[in-house]
Amino acid sequence: MARQNKTEWTNENVNEFINTFVQTEQKKIDTYKLIELMSKWSGYEALMWGPTIIGFGKYHYTTKSGHEGDAPIIGFSPRKPKFSLYAYIPTEENDKLLNDLGKFTIGKVCIYFSKLSDLNLEVLEKLCKETIRFTQENYKCD
Repeated sequence: MARQNKTEWTNENVNEFINTFVQTEQKKIDTYKLIELMSKWSGYEALMWGPTIIGFGKYHYTTKSGHEGDAPIIGFSPRKPKFSLYAYIPTEENDKLLNDLGKFTIGKVCIYFSKLSDLNLEVLEKLCKETIRFTQENYKCD
């Protein structure tokens, strides 16, 4: 049986999600600012992916095992403890940019931070644009 993707584009309203999911006023302010910035940097509108991810653009991927799916080119989730930022692909340029990004932790491909003021927004813009560039050059994007 084919594996279903956990994170797929939905018709959910981004503003409704923010107003029901995001708990603090500062996190709401940061969420709307990230939407503004990521829309500007990517050229895509904010759309909901799965129950909690706000994504921008779409690309199609195939894993080494043959699993296929779609995912946002960049995105984030305003989760309770920290934001989860999906704007990092490990390129040489992005790895250099991480040094000046600010206060964060990183998982395999996810950057975690507490508040937007913890990050250098000029560096975040470069990181997002490098990830967009790499994704558009290496995957089929919509």
